[in-house]
Amino acid sequence: MPTLHTMSGQTTASLLPGFDNPVDDAQQVFRATLQAISHPGRIETLNADCGVPDGLSPAMTALLLTLADPDTPVWLPADVAASIGGFLRFHCGCPLVEELASAQFVCVPAGHDMPALRRCAQGDPAFPDRSATLIVEVASLDEGGTLTLRGPGIETTRTLRVGGLPGDFRRQWQANHAGFPLGVDLLLTAGDRICALPRTTLVED
Repeated sequence: MPTLHTMSGQTTASLLPGFDNPVDDAQQVFRATLQAISHPGRIETLNADCGVPDGLSPAMTALLLTLADPDTPVWLPADVAASIGGFLRFHCGCPLVEELASAQFVCVPAGHDMPALRRCAQGDPAFPDRSATLIVEVASLDEGGTLTLRGPGIETTRTLRVGGLPGDFRRQWQANHAGFPLGVDLLLTAGDRICALPRTTLVED
């Protein structure tokens, strides 16, 4: 029975539920995410059922419920609904940070601008894994600009159509790829679907 203490302006009694089946749902989302990362640009559907705070998509919510924990600082745009922060603190226990470069997960819900990739944590030569993963909600993973991808996990090339990325995304991503092993990784979400662009993936001109 939840208590009625206030968390970021929201009582725990009013919080949406997390996963319906926490262990099975988290495993399903984790496996789908690994598949997406192993096959950049390939779209996966997240079928796990969970409460979805106003302002987040089902896929972004499921990813955060699976990946975020007390050791993974999360950045959100300053003007997102307070209920999102309360949901994440309660279900994930993750610290929410204001400084972009301090975040392991940089979350950009629909309607918010993606920060410049170079401003996010890049890792360092000794620990390149101490870098950020961006989780960005886009308008579509079926329509929009065409990206031609090459790299590990892609036999020759793969074409991905994305609507809603910044106009200079191609240039930003090419600079990110050139900095390997440093740089950020990207998870794109749209509704209940995801695809991944690891830093090892090249976006062709």
